[in-house]
Amino acid sequence: MTRLQPGDLAPAFTLLDDHGDKVGLTDFTGQSVILYAYPAAMTPGCTTQACDFRDSLSVMHGSGYVVLGISPDPVDTLAAFRERDGLTFPLLSDPDHKVLEKYGAYGEKKLYGKTVVGVIRSTFVIDPQGRIEHAFYNVKATGHVAKLRRDLGVA
Repeated sequence: MTRLQPGDLAPAFTLLDDHGDKVGLTDFTGQSVILYAYPAAMTPGCTTQACDFRDSLSVMHGSGYVVLGISPDPVDTLAAFRERDGLTFPLLSDPDHKVLEKYGAYGEKKLYGKTVVGVIRSTFVIDPQGRIEHAFYNVKATGHVAKLRRDLGVA
């Protein structure tokens, strides 16, 4: 499994969002993008992380960042997640995990001491030119957004 490094070109994608609309990385050319990968909508850790992004969204936008979430969940599950938790940023559906694989966010991981294959909770900061600025793998759901804000200097 290849992991992205700062300076790498961010893999292009076009996926359906929680509204069933096509969203592509090229839609955000010239903007800084935070793409975060999470295992499953409406699970405790993923809900905590999504709500942390939701609660930081105005500060992130004010600092020039667009936030996108990506998981293997189908569009209808993402729509239910958005509605249930009042999420106000696009949630992208990657059911065959091809995009997650391109980002190195799908593969073997440890879960409760066992090796399993699945989504590796990760966050990618993509610069306005479409290059990886930061690639964080195996992040914790709780406290990650606060750490990300510190790392990016977003107050």
